[in-house]
Amino acid sequence: MSNYESIRGTRVKYLTSDPTLNSSTEGQVWYNSTTGTNKALVQIKAWSSSGALNTARYTLAGAGTQTAGLAMGGSTPANTDATEEYNGFNWSTGGSLNTARSKLAGAGTQTAGLAFGGQPPITGATEEYDGSTWTSNPTGLNTARSYLAGCGTQTAGLAFGGATAPPFPSNLSNSTEEYGGSAWTAGGNLGTARYVLAGGGTQTAGLAFAGQTSTARTAGTEEYDGSAWTAGGNLSSAKRQLAGSGTQNAGLAFGGETSTSANLVTTEEYDGTVWSSGADMATARRDLAGAGTQPASIAFGGYITDASSLTEEYNSNINAITQAAWSSGGNLNLTRSNTKGGGIQTAAITTGGQTAPGSPTGFTVRAETETYDGTSWTEVGDMSNARREFSAFGTQGAAVAFGGENPGDATLNATENWNGSSWTAGGNYPVEIFLQGSAGTQTAGLGIGGSVPGGPTNLTCEYDGSTWTSTAPGGNLGTSRYGLEGAGTQTAAVAFGGSPPRTGLTEEYDGTSWTSSNTMNANLRAMGGAGIQTAALSFGGAPGDVTTTEQYNGTSWVTSANMASGRSYLGGCGTTAAALAMGNGSTPTAEEFTEGTEVVTASTLTTS
Repeated sequence: MSNYESIRGTRVKYLTSDPTLNSSTEGQVWYNSTTGTNKALVQIKAWSSSGALNTARYTLAGAGTQTAGLAMGGSTPANTDATEEYNGFNWSTGGSLNTARSKLAGAGTQTAGLAFGGQPPITGATEEYDGSTWTSNPTGLNTARSYLAGCGTQTAGLAFGGATAPPFPSNLSNSTEEYGGSAWTAGGNLGTARYVLAGGGTQTAGLAFAGQTSTARTAGTEEYDGSAWTAGGNLSSAKRQLAGSGTQNAGLAFGGETSTSANLVTTEEYDGTVWSSGADMATARRDLAGAGTQPASIAFGGYITDASSLTEEYNSNINAITQAAWSSGGNLNLTRSNTKGGGIQTAAITTGGQTAPGSPTGFTVRAETETYDGTSWTEVGDMSNARREFSAFGTQGAAVAFGGENPGDATLNATENWNGSSWTAGGNYPVEIFLQGSAGTQTAGLGIGGSVPGGPTNLTCEYDGSTWTSTAPGGNLGTSRYGLEGAGTQTAAVAFGGSPPRTGLTEEYDGTSWTSSNTMNANLRAMGGAGIQTAALSFGGAPGDVTTTEQYNGTSWVTSANMASGRSYLGGCGTTAAALAMGNGSTPTAEEFTEGTEVVTASTLTTS
């Protein structure tokens, strides 16, 4: 009998603990003598669910990446001109196509997309997307067709295959066309005319696979070098109406249907020579779209028993990936908006706010305070001053509330300190203020901007637990605004959002002065906030009640998972890893945020 050493020439490593797990360890096998297990670091391949399309559809086209995807056209079953943009978590509405159509192809990126072909009627129409608007090119495909495939970029696109006229599968095309940014020119023909195929790659290194010929579904693959197609390795089975992504040497094929018309969940990976199995999708479907790379793709839309809005992400790497997400927390005892608080996700406090006109108590400005243990809310001592549109900061055992409006609509400059059981008066704010931001702790707090009787202000004030001090003019915000949010400490804070006009402006404070940073992706006010200067979170906000979440790393903002309920004028606390949103006016439910993670994990090898 052969043994491992004679086959491989190397013994399995005998270690007392696992080695450092990173890309250099991938593929290694070792024996951990402490745990008595054989272990290895292997590539993890998996699909995971993500945010659904706003418009369920099939025979649509896709472009872009896993974190910046583009969906265009399709059947609902009616033809649609809808465009949607994906941010890695959720889809939002983009500019409409000029020609509503299905069975089209796409290429490019979210901010430089390309849509071409489709039906009905069968067309060669070509449109370019700039991230907000589609512009029609009067010079369309030379061969009008539908059910075609595409790849490449907006200025170097590739169109191949498809059907030129019904009935299908007659009148199939093997034509290839190259787009240079203004017009299509003929390229080398496919070896096999086919439609409902998939593709990937670039104009000079394209990949075409699967589809339907005039007689049957095919597993055939062809590779393009910029002038001619040559045969590549076959897929494991013949299929059509699938989606694809990736490159010529690292392609991905997923979904579709078989010769028995059964929808597929299967995924296959191409290495430039052969196809091998990847992880199955959660939901079998055909006529879907895809985008991204082989190790990081996205599948969206398609047909199950009707039009689908489902989105799934494919990841193939050594990390176990958990998506960021919001989940329901405990219900507040008093449903209200304009509440503020502090603390962490498992030890929070919220106070004040207002109840809605249609609530059991009617419109009333409130003083009630509640604490949260990570599961449920408990009523504790009321503030002395009922208030709304105020700000608060600190912890569950040592919080500060200041400013705001009272039932008579007069502004307040009163400050109250919370000691874990009751509120007591603190030093008054230098001016009457409301809709201000804040940060810090009870003994080292910060008041940021807001609205005074004369309008928006850039005032910055520091609190020492008993007295507020106005900073020098150099310490004021660069831009006066109210409805903004803050996070961090007295000497390392970040302020973001606000109005007027509604803005995504971001500024950082070092204890002496404010400096501008990169703006948020959305212009918002009345958000909730959490975190510190180098790791902040913004969620919810106005106009309207939005579900938007953005994460700041000290330099720039990126979009994260949407909240379950749209809300504005809410309270927030915690960290970017574990934040808490509370209050809204229409729902008593708090929401808990968990940051996404990527963890390298070694697998334990077993025998059977």
